[in-house]
Amino acid sequence: MLANALIYLISVVCGLYTFALLLRFYLQWVRAPYRNPIAHFVQQLTDTMVKRVRRFVPGLWGLDLSSLLLAWLIQIIEHSLTGLIRGMPFTANWGPVASGIAFLSLLAIVKLILYIVLFATLLLSVLSWLAPQSPAAPVLDTMTRPALAVVRRYCPDTGQIDLSPLILLVLIQLLLMLPIAWLESLALQLLR
Repeated sequence: MLANALIYLISVVCGLYTFALLLRFYLQWVRAPYRNPIAHFVQQLTDTMVKRVRRFVPGLWGLDLSSLLLAWLIQIIEHSLTGLIRGMPFTANWGPVASGIAFLSLLAIVKLILYIVLFATLLLSVLSWLAPQSPAAPVLDTMTRPALAVVRRYCPDTGQIDLSPLILLVLIQLLLMLPIAWLESLALQLLR
């Protein structure tokens, strides 16, 4: 019972900080305007650790790789700690277990980025109907524009109603259900 509570606490703390780091990376990647409350909050939350890692990991093509690497390392720590609490045998097969944890952590990063796009698309769709002049609308539009542009290229024009957010949501769910879930099962097999 105490082990489950400890695993939950580790997952929440590591997951929220990883989410903040990935949101920082994603906002910079899509060139979201810096002068918004979301970006300012995320930067204040993650600045200390990212600046320390940035001394060793430079950016590439204008991307903040230090926040991406830090998010991956936190996921590795989370999966390692939860594995230790669950009694995973780290000493017997150290190589496959370490590669399984690294791969599982990478998949967690991909899943969180997909969830960022999914929730940004949902929020933008709701705001477009309820409060189109919301201060969060430009940030959400910038966050969803790259993915929606790809969908709109192949989606037929339906006139007044834009179906591309709905199609994007379905595609993200399919990505999470099929290839990501299959790859997670492969990574979990390495941990056994």
